[in-house]
Amino acid sequence: MTASLPDPRTNPYRPDLAAAHLQGIVQADRFIEGVPCQVRAGFATVKGSPDFEARQTTQALFGETVTVYEEHDGWVWGQLSGDGYVGYLRLDTLWEETPEPTHQVTALRSFLFPEPDLKTPPLDVLSLTTRVAIAGERNGFVELAQGGWVFAGHLDDLAAYRPDYVATSRRLPGVPYLWGGKTSLGLDCSGLVQIALAAAGIAAPRDSDQQGGTLGQPVPEGETLRSGDLIFFPGHVGIMTGPEQLIHANAFHMMVTEEPLSDVVARGARITGMRRL
Repeated sequence: MTASLPDPRTNPYRPDLAAAHLQGIVQADRFIEGVPCQVRAGFATVKGSPDFEARQTTQALFGETVTVYEEHDGWVWGQLSGDGYVGYLRLDTLWEETPEPTHQVTALRSFLFPEPDLKTPPLDVLSLTTRVAIAGERNGFVELAQGGWVFAGHLDDLAAYRPDYVATSRRLPGVPYLWGGKTSLGLDCSGLVQIALAAAGIAAPRDSDQQGGTLGQPVPEGETLRSGDLIFFPGHVGIMTGPEQLIHANAFHMMVTEEPLSDVVARGARITGMRRL
């Protein structure tokens, strides 16, 4: 029997190139050690191929480390440190420095300013759960090692988790649906689950099928659903906010909505799994 290959979404290998740690596990023409870089944009689009027209598969947030295995024509191929996702990013969204994060963004989003002055035109916007390295403080703003200034009240220590991930998800209704999105500017279903759990200090894989196979334990058959239970459908996931209500980023409303689970099922969605953390 032929052994199944590792998931290419979270294992960097192609026929021509693979990460050195996969040698002996996969076949490739070359195996190399990657070079760590860090995302310097508020968020960076990650694609399945080095093409501006290619579909976005996920996003990398400011301050996230990316292990780069290839650079070509302004694109890099690499692996994200947060959830291990592999894909293509634009080179100009990265820099070679990798300062260690000290704090995280706890506001839904916060502007990155060039000076500690709210009247200056912002450079970028940082989203909920973004991790940053603080280098100084002045006038109620903190200076980042990556450059720029952020309002201090929008940050907290890395260990300052919000364990109520349902409450975090309830801060996001109305955020537009965005395929591959995982910022408060745009979310897909698994992105909502991932950042809500990240705010609680719970690491979650990126895609709904990965989440359904790894997070928590199955809800016992016949048991009443609870707030926080994860409900899975084909290619979709949501979070129960009580025994009857589901919050999810969905393409029906094209935004994050909280609604009766029965309404979702009535639209033809088939429940394939229920998990409890």
